[in-house]
Amino acid sequence: MAVKNSKAYAPVENTSTHARLIQALNRGDATPQMQQDALKYIINTICRTYDMSYHPESDRDTSFAEGRRFVGLQLVKLLSLLPDRLDQPKKE
Repeated sequence: MAVKNSKAYAPVENTSTHARLIQALNRGDATPQMQQDALKYIINTICRTYDMSYHPESDRDTSFAEGRRFVGLQLVKLLSLLPDRLDQPKKE
């Protein structure tokens, strides 16, 4: 999937479908499939988690893209963690 605007700070080109997904998720009435689609949209498109964050023309754009990507990586990490292990005391 090609990025239409390579500027790191460029807003995502949302569609009405994307708005409906996110709004249903927020209201708490999204179907299981809608929830999965919304999360996939957030991780892949909004956060650009799997895109190259390096912008050779600007280190500020690279930093911005890395910040955006960091959010996606945190979500992906939470999806793979075992929740019960998070509640256990940490060993020193």
